[in-house]
Amino acid sequence: MTSENLPGLGADAPAEEPDPMGRPMPELVVPPPAEGPRRAVVIALCNQKGGVGKTTTTINLGAALTELGRRVLLVDFDPQGSASLGLGVHPHTLERSIYNLLLSAEYDVDDVVLPTDVPGMDLMPANIDLSAAEVQLVGEVAREQTLKRVLDPLRERYDFILIDCAPSLGLLTINALTASDRVIIPLECEYFALRGVALLSDTINKVIDRLNPELRVLGVLATMFDGRTVHTREVLTRVLEVFGDEVFHTVVRRTIRFPETTVAGEPITTYDSGSPGAAAYRMLAKEVLVRCHEG
Repeated sequence: MTSENLPGLGADAPAEEPDPMGRPMPELVVPPPAEGPRRAVVIALCNQKGGVGKTTTTINLGAALTELGRRVLLVDFDPQGSASLGLGVHPHTLERSIYNLLLSAEYDVDDVVLPTDVPGMDLMPANIDLSAAEVQLVGEVAREQTLKRVLDPLRERYDFILIDCAPSLGLLTINALTASDRVIIPLECEYFALRGVALLSDTINKVIDRLNPELRVLGVLATMFDGRTVHTREVLTRVLEVFGDEVFHTVVRRTIRFPETTVAGEPITTYDSGSPGAAAYRMLAKEVLVRCHEG
């Protein structure tokens, strides 16, 4: 399958920028959507440092996957409700959110899940109420598996479930990792962001050992790359030294378009479909599909 017959990847799309570190781009043969019953791959987008592009990546990766024929559920698991806001849902106006599903048996997922303006993508929204869940879940039996119990029945409805994690390594993030099959680590090309990844890696390894032995890191995504600065290039070089083939070939460059999309309440794939940012997330979607297909 070539880019010419994939929506959003035809002749009108900008050419994908080469890897800024000179790595040869792999030939990505995107598998077609699976026929028959669905079984969603659950992916947590996780980094305890804020401002590294978790929410931006969750929204735009989800939108790009729908262009490739996949059905996606985006789970906002951050009390700030940034993913909800980024899709035009104002958190303070919500009557029900993922908080209700975590802590009350009287709500069904259909009471909470919302359609978005992106065909094929639904949203499980969040707001500040979710911050209370971290405290209230402490006394629950199997508290680390609460989100997993909510999401498992939804796997048959979607091809991908993407979890936008809070910028912490607390109980909410442990829940997200326990519920997931794979982890994507968005990593800002900045020194302090790199330093914190050791703590995240340790947390992921503990979850694998104690709670979810099937969990694997799908990849590390370099974000906010600015090739004009020596520092950014040095950080990306160090990321490649540490993580090697785990680093996606897609590199998301810094652009004003991403903050603009948050204000507009839509992904960059629709807000500015021909932009390099949209092309980057379409490339990432292909890499994710290939890596998931390869196991």
